[in-house]
Amino acid sequence: MSAAATAPVDAGGEDPMYAAEPSRRGLLRRTELLATLERATRRRVTIVSAPAGSGKTTLLREWARSSANRVAIVSNRPGEMDAQHFWAAVLEALGPLDRAEGDEAGPVTVPDVDSTVAEVLALLESAPDPVVLIVDDLHELKSAEALARLETLIERLPATSRVILSSRRDPQIHLHRMRLADEVAEIRANDLQLSEAETGALLRGSGLTLTDQAVASLHDRTEGWAAGLRLAAISMADHPDPERFVEEFSGGHRAVAEYLIAEMLDSQPPDVRRMLLRASLLDRVNGELADLLSEGLGSERVLLELEDANAFVVSLDPGRTWFRFHQLLADFLRLELRRTTADEVPVLHRRAAGWFLDHGDVPGAVRHTLAAGDWADAVEIISDHVFGLALDGHAEIIDSLLASFPRGAATDHPELALARAITQLERGRLEEAATQLAWAESHLGTISAARRPHLAVAVASSRQALARQKGQLAAVIDQVDFLDTSPDGDPERPPVLTTDLRAVSMMHLGIVEMWSGRVAEAEGHLLEGVALAQESGRRYLEVACRANLGFVSGFGSFAVARERSEAAIELAGRHGWEDRAVTAPALVTIGGVMVCTGEFDEAGPLLDRALRVVDGAPDPAVKVHLHAAKGMLRAARGDHEGALEQLELADLNQSLLECEHVLAGHVSGWLASTQARLGRQQEARLSLGALPDVRSGKAEIQTAWAVIHLSETEPEAALDSLHAVFSDEAPLGHPITLVEAHILAGQAFRQMGYRSDAIRATETALAVAEKERFILPFVVGDGLALLEALPSHATAHGALVIEIREAMEGSAATRATGTTDVEMARLSPSELRVLGYLPTNLTRPEIAGELYVSLNTVNTHIRNIYAKLGVNGRSAAVESAREQKLLAAGRSR
Repeated sequence: MSAAATAPVDAGGEDPMYAAEPSRRGLLRRTELLATLERATRRRVTIVSAPAGSGKTTLLREWARSSANRVAIVSNRPGEMDAQHFWAAVLEALGPLDRAEGDEAGPVTVPDVDSTVAEVLALLESAPDPVVLIVDDLHELKSAEALARLETLIERLPATSRVILSSRRDPQIHLHRMRLADEVAEIRANDLQLSEAETGALLRGSGLTLTDQAVASLHDRTEGWAAGLRLAAISMADHPDPERFVEEFSGGHRAVAEYLIAEMLDSQPPDVRRMLLRASLLDRVNGELADLLSEGLGSERVLLELEDANAFVVSLDPGRTWFRFHQLLADFLRLELRRTTADEVPVLHRRAAGWFLDHGDVPGAVRHTLAAGDWADAVEIISDHVFGLALDGHAEIIDSLLASFPRGAATDHPELALARAITQLERGRLEEAATQLAWAESHLGTISAARRPHLAVAVASSRQALARQKGQLAAVIDQVDFLDTSPDGDPERPPVLTTDLRAVSMMHLGIVEMWSGRVAEAEGHLLEGVALAQESGRRYLEVACRANLGFVSGFGSFAVARERSEAAIELAGRHGWEDRAVTAPALVTIGGVMVCTGEFDEAGPLLDRALRVVDGAPDPAVKVHLHAAKGMLRAARGDHEGALEQLELADLNQSLLECEHVLAGHVSGWLASTQARLGRQQEARLSLGALPDVRSGKAEIQTAWAVIHLSETEPEAALDSLHAVFSDEAPLGHPITLVEAHILAGQAFRQMGYRSDAIRATETALAVAEKERFILPFVVGDGLALLEALPSHATAHGALVIEIREAMEGSAATRATGTTDVEMARLSPSELRVLGYLPTNLTRPEIAGELYVSLNTVNTHIRNIYAKLGVNGRSAAVESAREQKLLAAGRSR
């Protein structure tokens, strides 16, 4: 018998995935995998590399049976060291290529290896049909000479021949040149893993019927490993309850354990087995950690070698520094560790916990501390790091850590109550959070004196978050004052307030000031929060502060509001937080600005995205802003019923706050105006009549009364309501309300037949709207009739008029309104926007920054403007545009 046995292509072949019986019960024909192998053989060399029991041999023999090529298979015996025997087996497998049909095979003699390799090449070159040589179990070939000659054979392989190398580890031969030439195909463990559907098919082929859930569970536990699935199927055949068998199936199952011992562990030296046993306690392991647990050295090299050998060890990162064991192997090793050295297990967990804590992995430290049975220590670890986890956006990790405590084990602990309160705050469950905070505060005396100041500060900071979400400005300020005092009231002792806790304190204060309308104070505190967050390296907290800064800026400059909001979203995106609720304020701010400036098509998807990320978020103040913006977008599109629905949602969220939201007047005013436009004047009157005094006198409410009066054809009453806005008797929340008021005044004058007054009111509305491009009031307030009434020579805001018409009509090319000048119609909307900046002292790069476009784009638009206006410079362009009423006279920024 030769050292390397020849296998005829029609032999059944042994493999754990198949039953070795004539009926071939349990056979699974993997059509897609066979097709993958067929495609792979278009290249000169195919490598099939996977762990024991993955189905390599079965795949190759199944493919060989159906292949149109002539296939020769060589299977290596364990530990093959003899090069002559190996090449004799290759020659014997290829022998049929030069024998006539019916000829008997004679004995194969190998005078020397080089001559045999030359004979093999001659056989391949002379073969009338393409030939595929399969070398199976190549990992068993230990002869360096045989491997070197195999490399030679592959390099000189005839164009019509192919080689398939099957091994438990990558072949120890050089293939780099062929890889560069794209002549090497690879099929690896992931390709050979059975899918969940194939797992179900294999079980059904074995006569087993399981629920989809049980099939999925078995597939997950085996990770699609063919041998594991086949062993499970064999064991289940005689089990009275297959579903229960699946629940209990693990690497400790006798058949699996015996397989793993025989195929993997028995071949490892004692120090490697020791490392594997101790490292099995970890879900993931690196060399340093494995060395620590095994009290040895060189574990990283061993882990790399085991992965290279497909020995059920898998790297988890591109640098191959972290590894995990196959689930069944880990199960078996843990069981073996408990069986042989149970007393060492708690010690190993403590070592692992210390390592994870030293390296900043709080979840790992807590899990292993609990596994060691040290519950009190686990509580302290959570308490010391819970705020850090929350500030980094990891509330879900806090949840999982709290859930890992055994029932009744230290669950009634004030420091755990604090952690639970923080997770409740993240979900907006304010009453539950308040209960947990009260419990923690009342039990401060039950913990050590050294830990009390830390817990007191953490509770105060959480109370501040609670007060902010309820809109309690005074309570937030009270907590700020408390946090600035020493823990025991001694002014000589500094407060126990870290930089990141001070940052979050400034964030809470800034946000509640912002929603309360204290814009200047809010901006200062939020900017301080940004600086402190950067100092402490809390990027998630920095995003939260920046996301709210955008809204604050919107009261002064829409351009700054967009810039700050986009910066927050960009920073969130760099850390994978772009779909977190923390970005909602920034998304809503940009969407709201777009609604106000008539960019309705762009605003819609952005506000929908904001709605998705804010879903389930705890802050009703953000939802007031979101639903108000969505309501006005619906109104701009003529969907007043939809607008009313959104504004009612905004009003509902306002009612959840104890402070008066800065947008409360806008929401109430727009809601009543929408009711009036739908013909529900009585509802509108009732809505306004029920408002609290602090809101009823605002300019937004007076404009709503004007809408009601105009809908009832009472223009004099409308002007009376608007007088409070123009005389500054009614506090103005935002300049856009003033634009709306002038439009309503124009409509009132128009109803009264005062055409010149209507034109003056319209021009004033355009002048106020010009700086920030307030387009929304013209669209929602039916400003089209007013704009059409403007005489061609009257308007000094032609560019803005075109943008308004574009927004109203939804067309890219804007028709001239009242203005018939040919040049106005020739300038595109983008060119008109650039034209609006030419009278300013801004440079071209600064104009590009204002418009969020590139400098090249601005240069192109300016060249087009000059050409269309027939001028050669900036001053001439401004003068020509003013003559043609494209720009207001003397306009500057």
